[in-house]
Amino acid sequence: MEASKRECELIMSIFIDEKTPVLVQGITGRIGSFHTQEMIDYGTNIVAGVTPGKGGTMHLGRPVFNTVEEAVLATGAEASIVFVPPAYAADGIMEAAESNIKFCVSITDGIPTHDMIRVKRYINSAAKEKRMVLTGPNCAGTISPGKSLLGIMPGHIYKQGSVGLIGRSGTLGYEAASQMKELGIGISTGVGIGGDPINGSSFLEILKYFENDDETEAVMIIGEIGGPQEAEVAEYFQKHMNKPIAAYIAGLTAPSGRTMGHAGAIVSSSGESAAEKVVILKDAGIMVSPTPSDMGKTVAKLIKSI
Repeated sequence: MEASKRECELIMSIFIDEKTPVLVQGITGRIGSFHTQEMIDYGTNIVAGVTPGKGGTMHLGRPVFNTVEEAVLATGAEASIVFVPPAYAADGIMEAAESNIKFCVSITDGIPTHDMIRVKRYINSAAKEKRMVLTGPNCAGTISPGKSLLGIMPGHIYKQGSVGLIGRSGTLGYEAASQMKELGIGISTGVGIGGDPINGSSFLEILKYFENDDETEAVMIIGEIGGPQEAEVAEYFQKHMNKPIAAYIAGLTAPSGRTMGHAGAIVSSSGESAAEKVVILKDAGIMVSPTPSDMGKTVAKLIKSI
């Protein structure tokens, strides 16, 4: 499956790199301020912030605008990160899409499900070549190690390399990155897709970018109970994927019908338990880590098999 022209543009930069101009929605809030400074210290090209009512001021050495449209026109921002409170986050995400932001990360947790349905409909109403890529909500962000950090993850545990990392859980993503670094294995891009029932991008949608990325040789996915996303990965891997995949599925001991951690982590139908997902992935030829402490070793074994 060939990627569109817009997808290729994103692939070449692996979503973000050291040159990508980034704006922060909610930059003047306590959480937004803290993580903006962390991103600046990492080397992310933060060019502006957006906080309604505070346009014309400066914050952390960056200009603040009232709207995303004003910020994009003034700075040429191409990526955005959202620290807007849950009640207003959906409007902030759609404002980014309307203002021609190419890649948006929503850190915000607790966005109402009906609001995310509106967001998905709005984003998908755009022509594919103009459609914004959204990750999150309730995610740790995206990192291209050594280049740019668009999120809240601890950048120092990520080593630059050639393994793509996709995860629903931020904490397990950190653990995988740390284990891989200890083994001398680096990451091309780490993408948190979030653990909410409705997220901006699925495993499969991000996986397609990695499949077409020259900087990525293998992919590690970190899934959990609930939903069909891992099964979709298994099917795509068998039919279209040329690069090897390793996986870990959290929640092997989770009881049926009970939410575990993330709002989307609930077994509600057949094929959604961790044990069932492990079988589906293994049957497709995907290497599965038996425990979270074996994630790094599993990736190392996968790389040796290439």
